[in-house]
Amino acid sequence: MSAVLEQLVELHNLETIEQGLYRGQSQDLGFGHVFGGQVIGQALAAAKRTVEASRGITSLHTYFLLPGDVSLPIVYDVEVIRDGGSFSTRRVKAIQKGRPIFYMTCSFQEPEEGFEHQTQMPEVNGPEGLLNSQQLAQAMVGKVPARSLAMWLAEGPIEMRPLNPVNPVKPEKLPAVNRVWFRANGTLPDDPRLHKYLLAYVSDFNFLTTTLLPHGVGFMTPGVRMATIDHSMWYHRDVNLNDWILFESESTSASGGRGLVHGKFYDPQGKLLVSASQEGLIRFNPPESQG
Repeated sequence: MSAVLEQLVELHNLETIEQGLYRGQSQDLGFGHVFGGQVIGQALAAAKRTVEASRGITSLHTYFLLPGDVSLPIVYDVEVIRDGGSFSTRRVKAIQKGRPIFYMTCSFQEPEEGFEHQTQMPEVNGPEGLLNSQQLAQAMVGKVPARSLAMWLAEGPIEMRPLNPVNPVKPEKLPAVNRVWFRANGTLPDDPRLHKYLLAYVSDFNFLTTTLLPHGVGFMTPGVRMATIDHSMWYHRDVNLNDWILFESESTSASGGRGLVHGKFYDPQGKLLVSASQEGLIRFNPPESQG
C-alpha cells in the first residue's frame, strides 16, 4: 500500500469518544476547506460502527451545511433511528466548533437475494494508455499558477484517468457527460466496508464540474464558484477499489445558480456497482463584471 493510500485509510479509522460519538481527523487537499468526500466517507464509517456486522450499506443521503475547517477534527454524532428485521437506519451529524456542518441519513440491510437488472455500461476505451490526473497536471506546469496544480501534481491515494480530459485554461463547450477510470493507488485490505467508505470519498471528485462542461468554463476559470449542497448514493453491489472502476456522470439540468448531476459506477465487467446524484451551487461572476 502506498503511503498516501495508507493515510487515506487511517483517515477513516475514527476515534471512539463514547457510544455513538466518534472523532475523525481532517486532511487539507488545498480547497481551503474540508473536502466533502472526506466527510461522507467518515460519516459512513461512523454509522457502520453502530450497525450489526452482517448488514451492508444500501444508501446514503447527505446535506452540506457549512464549510469544514481543515485545521480541526470533526465529531460524528450517530443517532439510531431504527433496527428492523432486515434494515437499519442511522442519522449522522458532523460537528465542528459546536455547530453542525453536515447531516447524513443512511440505510443498511441484511444480505438478500432478489430480482436483478441494471443499465448497460457505456462502450468506452479501457484505462490502459490513458494519462492519469498527475500526468495531465504535469503538462500544465508553466501555463497555470502553481498553487492551482499543487493538489494534482502530488501523488494521490486514488489514481484517476479521465477518458476526455478538459483543458482547464481554455475549456470548450462540450456535452454534459464526463467519464473517469479510477482505482486505489496501491493494494487495499480485503475489507468490503473500507472499499465502500473510500468509494464514498472518491465520489465527490469529478462530479459537480460536469455541470460546467456545456458552458465553456472550468473550475479554474476566474469567477467560477462551486459548492456541494447535497449528495446521495445507492449501493447495488460490492465494490473493489483494487480494480479499475468507471465513473460516468451526466448533468441533466442547471438553473437558479444550481446544477444537478447523476452518476454511475461500473466495474470492468460492466456490473453497475453504485448510483449517485449530487446538486451543487454553481455561480459565475467574471472578474470584469465584479465590483
